[in-house]
Amino acid sequence: MSNEQIDIAIVGGGISGVYSAWTLQKEFPGKKIVVFEGSDHIGGRLLSVKPPHITDMVAELGGMRILENNQKLIVDLIAELNTLLPDDEQITLYDFPVDEPQNIAFLRGVFLRLADFTTHPDKVPYNLSFLEKGDGPGTIIVNAIEQIVPGITDASLTDEERREMTKNATFDGLPLYKWGFWNLLYRVISSEAYQFSMDAGGYDSTLVNWNAADAIPWYLSDFGISPLYKGFTNGFQQVPITLANLFRTGGGDIRLHQQLHGFEWINDHFELTFHEGEIINAGKLILAMPRRALDLLSPHSPKLQEIQPLISSVTPRPLFKLFTTYGSPWWRISGYTNAAGNFVPVESGRSVTDLPIRQTYYWPKNDGTPSTKGRAMLLASYDDGTNIGFWDGLRPQRKLAWQEGRSHAVLNDPFIGEDDNEIKEADDGLNQTWDQYKAPRRMVTEIARQLRQMHDLDYTPVVRSAAFRDWGEDPYGGGWNSWNIGVKSWEVRDKIVHPIADCPLYICGEAYSDAQGWVEGALQTADIMLASFLNKPVNTGKKTNPVAELEHS
Repeated sequence: MSNEQIDIAIVGGGISGVYSAWTLQKEFPGKKIVVFEGSDHIGGRLLSVKPPHITDMVAELGGMRILENNQKLIVDLIAELNTLLPDDEQITLYDFPVDEPQNIAFLRGVFLRLADFTTHPDKVPYNLSFLEKGDGPGTIIVNAIEQIVPGITDASLTDEERREMTKNATFDGLPLYKWGFWNLLYRVISSEAYQFSMDAGGYDSTLVNWNAADAIPWYLSDFGISPLYKGFTNGFQQVPITLANLFRTGGGDIRLHQQLHGFEWINDHFELTFHEGEIINAGKLILAMPRRALDLLSPHSPKLQEIQPLISSVTPRPLFKLFTTYGSPWWRISGYTNAAGNFVPVESGRSVTDLPIRQTYYWPKNDGTPSTKGRAMLLASYDDGTNIGFWDGLRPQRKLAWQEGRSHAVLNDPFIGEDDNEIKEADDGLNQTWDQYKAPRRMVTEIARQLRQMHDLDYTPVVRSAAFRDWGEDPYGGGWNSWNIGVKSWEVRDKIVHPIADCPLYICGEAYSDAQGWVEGALQTADIMLASFLNKPVNTGKKTNPVAELEHS
C-alpha cells in the first residue's frame, strides 16, 4: 500500500504551527495541509485547565499573560479572531496583577513586604551599596542596563530600536552579543545587588549568562519599562484552539498523538516516519518546534544534521508550574494593619522568596479580581532555571514519557485531595483537563511546608487538589529558550526559517525569535517563515505583521 501523500506537513500544534496552518490554508485553499501534534492537545506550551469545583478560575499551566503595550502581533491576532467569533466565544482579557506593595518577600530568613525594598531599605538583608540601597530588584537591573548601554532605558524607544542599539553596542571594546548578561551585570553592580535581584526578582534564568545583546532589550520589555500585563478570561489556550478550529472548519486536518520520529528528503519530497512506523510523504515541511524537539529529531533526520549550528544557537531553560486549590483564600490573613488602622490583606499578584518555591501567585478570578471568600487557588510555585534542581527527587524523570510514546509523565504516587473525586470531560477534543496533570504527592507536601514558612504561618488549610506541569520534559526541554553568547541572533532568526535554499524545509517557533518565552516570539518567527514560504519580501525590523500585509497586497 502506498504512503499517504500531502502537500504541506506542519509538525507541532503550538501556536506557531496552527497559526501557520490557518494562514496557509487561506493562501492555498485547495492544498492538503495537515498539522501533526505529538501530544494529546493543541497549544504546545499554552495549557489552560479548570480546577475542580472552582467555576470562575482557569489555571495556566503554561503561558499565562501578554504584554499589551508592546506585543502587537498577539494583540492584533486576538482582534482579528474576535471578528470571526460569535459574541459568546470572544477572546477577552483582564488586567493581570503582579507586584502589590503589601505582598511578601521572604529572603534570607527575613519576612518583608515588597514595599520595604524602597520604604524600609535597612530591613533588606543584603549588603547593598549606597547607590543600590532603596531600590527594588527591577530598578537595580534597569539602572545597570542604562550604564551598559546609555540611553536605552528611554521610555519613548520601541523594542525594535532597543534591539538595534544592543546589536551595535560595545562594552569594554567587545560587541554585546559576545558578552554574557551575568558577566556584564557583575561589571556595574555589586555581587550582593546581583543576588538580591535574582532572589527578589523571582526568576533564576533571566539574569544568567545568556547573550547580552538579546537579554537587555528582552529584560526591558518584560520587567523594565512599565509593562501592561493582560490575562485571559477563558485561558490563553483559547487562542491556539480557536485557530485550530478555524483551520478545521476550512477543511484542514489536525492529528494528535503523532510523534515524528524522523524525516528524509528523497526525490523532491519528504518522507516522514512517525513513532508507530507510519510513513507519510509531503511536498513541503514546516517544523513548528523548540530546540529540544529538533534535537530529538536530528539523529533520524539528515537535513537537520546539516543545520546543527543554527539549531544549537539557543539553550532551553527548564520551568515548571504547580497549582493548588483550597476551601478559602487563607493567604489574606498574611496582610498587615496600615497607619490608618485598616487591615490590608494579601490577595492578588505574587509574593517571592529565595526558598525553592520562588514565586507564588494569588490566582485571580476570570475577570482579574481577587478571590476574597470561598474556594480559591494558588499558582503555588512558578519555578525556573537551576533552582528546579531542588525538586529533582520529587518529580518524574523528564525523558521517560516521550520515549514511551506518551505526552507527559504518569505518576506512581500522585497527590489525591478532597476534590479529586470526579473525572471531567474536556470541553473540546483539542483541550485537556485538570485531572490529566496530577501533581506528585511528595512535591505538594514540600510546597505546602514552604508556603507556611514563606507566609510566616504555623498552619495553612489542606490542599484540596493540585495540578503540575514540568516543561523541562521532552519534547519541550524547557519553558522558554535563550540565545547563546556569541550568536548573532538577528542573522540566525532570519536564516533558520528556511535554512537550506534548495529544500522546502521551514522552521518556526518561540525559540529563535526576538521575544523568547512569549507567544509574540512564536508569531514573529511564523510571520518571517511564511513570508519566505510565500516568496514575499519581509522587513523584520519595522514591519510588525508581514503576512497580514501580504494578504491584502
